[in-house]
Amino acid sequence: MRIRENKKYFVLFCMLGFLIGIFYANIVSKDYITSMGIFNDFFLNQYAQTDIGMAEYAWYIIRIRMMPVILLFALGCTRFRKGIVVAFLLWTGFSCGMIMTSAIMKMGVKGIVLCLLAMTPQFAFYIAGYVVLLWHLFSYPESKWNLTKTVCFLLLIALGIVLECYVNPVLMKMFLKTL
Repeated sequence: MRIRENKKYFVLFCMLGFLIGIFYANIVSKDYITSMGIFNDFFLNQYAQTDIGMAEYAWYIIRIRMMPVILLFALGCTRFRKGIVVAFLLWTGFSCGMIMTSAIMKMGVKGIVLCLLAMTPQFAFYIAGYVVLLWHLFSYPESKWNLTKTVCFLLLIALGIVLECYVNPVLMKMFLKTL
């Protein structure tokens, strides 16, 4: 019963952040979003034509993806771990809401497809890895960290990084050629 309750909280906080991100993008920063360059045609064409140096890109992805992991581990060792989990879920939802709304404002339905494709296939592994970590932090001290969780977490994050480095750029370039 408690697992089902906690699962509802995870989804609730993430969806609340998503909703706040949508409202923020539509009300507070609409002018800023319409002037942003990440979803304009020039930027997308440049991305489609750029050759990506995989070694440099891999190190960039490792650095950018490991920063939240290290931060969560460090802050998760404090007595504010449940608050940290809630803040992380709210921020993740908020960011997704902002990005999706920005994409829709600039590109319409193609923006939704672009956002979903940008998260494919690595996002499933990142979500699963973060759920392992966040679940432990949220349900501590009932849940103890062990070797199985460590291996599972590291494997999921590593698979996400590999897919983001080597599969996602190919999928993105294929999609951008159709625009």
